[in-house]
Amino acid sequence: MPAVVHNVDSASISCGLEDPTLERHFRGHKDAVTCADFSPNNKQLATGSNDKNLMIWNLNPKARAFRFMGHNDLITAVQFSPSGHLVASSSRDKTVRLWTPNIKGESVAFKAHTATVRSVSFSSDGQRLVTASDDKSLKVWSVHRQKFIYSLNQHTNWVRCARFSPDGRLVASCGDDRTVRLWDTSTRQCINTFTDYGGPATFVDFNSSGTCIASSGADNTLKLWDIRTNKLIQHYQVHSAGVNCFSFHPSGNYLISGSNDSTVKILDLLEGRLIYTLHGHKGPVLTVAFSRQGDFFASGGADSQVLMWKTNFDALNYREMLSQHSKRVSPDPPPHLMDIYPRSPHVHLSQNGPIEVNPVVADTLSADPCVVEVGERPFSMAAARGHEDGPAGFRGHASASTRFTHLQQEMEQEECEEEGPGLTHLPGEHSELPGAVRSTLEHIVHQLDVLTQTVAVLEERLTLTEDKLKECLENQVLIQQEALRAGQTHEESRVEGPAI
Repeated sequence: MPAVVHNVDSASISCGLEDPTLERHFRGHKDAVTCADFSPNNKQLATGSNDKNLMIWNLNPKARAFRFMGHNDLITAVQFSPSGHLVASSSRDKTVRLWTPNIKGESVAFKAHTATVRSVSFSSDGQRLVTASDDKSLKVWSVHRQKFIYSLNQHTNWVRCARFSPDGRLVASCGDDRTVRLWDTSTRQCINTFTDYGGPATFVDFNSSGTCIASSGADNTLKLWDIRTNKLIQHYQVHSAGVNCFSFHPSGNYLISGSNDSTVKILDLLEGRLIYTLHGHKGPVLTVAFSRQGDFFASGGADSQVLMWKTNFDALNYREMLSQHSKRVSPDPPPHLMDIYPRSPHVHLSQNGPIEVNPVVADTLSADPCVVEVGERPFSMAAARGHEDGPAGFRGHASASTRFTHLQQEMEQEECEEEGPGLTHLPGEHSELPGAVRSTLEHIVHQLDVLTQTVAVLEERLTLTEDKLKECLENQVLIQQEALRAGQTHEESRVEGPAI
């Protein structure tokens, strides 16, 4: 059980918060864990590492984990698509790779930049990717076609992170030029630049409503900006070393951060103060991420550990909190950062009496999951376009024989588990599967191939239909504009006619 040292004031008690607890401890990476993201259905956790591998951890304790191999250098960022059907990863090998997060482990890779790709992120509709790189640029890509759309080029040093706003109309980015920039995706122009940093800006993201952005820095700070007024509304200095990453709670009312000081901090953005300090990592904490529902969050670090924490932040009665908060502007509307008083920039220090949570990581009851290694021959974008099989918007997938091999290995692995820890059979060391089972599996795989090919054809037709519809709508707008201009010209000529 975690050892928890309480040092809390009455304000925290009145809010009804329960302390975060260490839920699971995932062991499988062989080097620093650099990035993490939960699937939208809360059933999987994806992590990337300096060991060049992507891990997909199934949150069901009895399910196996998958180790995907394909990148040729360390992985810098990972994110599930909004549908959960794809995982995007970026790497120091200058590529972005799109994976299917299942036993097949199929992937498509394309060279995205001329230097290390630091960040990859989906738009909320899943149609676009934004990438950031050491080549000082951001690039936006079409997911379904894996095609480049446009670049954003005003950073003067490495770009560490880039994120779409929830509505997809803006992109926020930050980098080693000590700036945070906002971009308009329609005009493709930089519309604002925040420069109040004493060192590289390491991470940036929007809150769930899209009204605020937060950014972290190597100067130990966390800052929140209201992008409607372009004003700094909160400024935290709660870490004793550079902040590497942070994540907003889905409610927008909490934020977790990971730092080189080996701690994870939890901030209450409504109260404007630090409420928890979590220990457990030995060395810098490089990534933190809330689940989509907010009931879990994960942290990963230089110690190769992935820790998953349980919290009850989503269970708070925010209406009751508002009624108890004497400094709120109004208790009626839902909580919002702009309701915080004072609204002028103010610095929050760490002397507010946070709760220290010190779990004994080795005492977790979670056993190491069985890890299935999935190695795919890397597909180039050109090679991917040459394959027609695959789910919607995704090509360059494994053959039926490859899938059959994976299924056979999976069955053999399950037999290995049933025989107990005393046996150490490897896939392929068992006797051949019975002929009837093999025939059935081959038939199933053949039918799956037919289905995936059918889906690919349907997806292609749908894409053509969407393009045609878009063209029709654009033509309709042009016709309406021409008709409007013609009407205005006729009216003007009628009014300016010769006087009698």
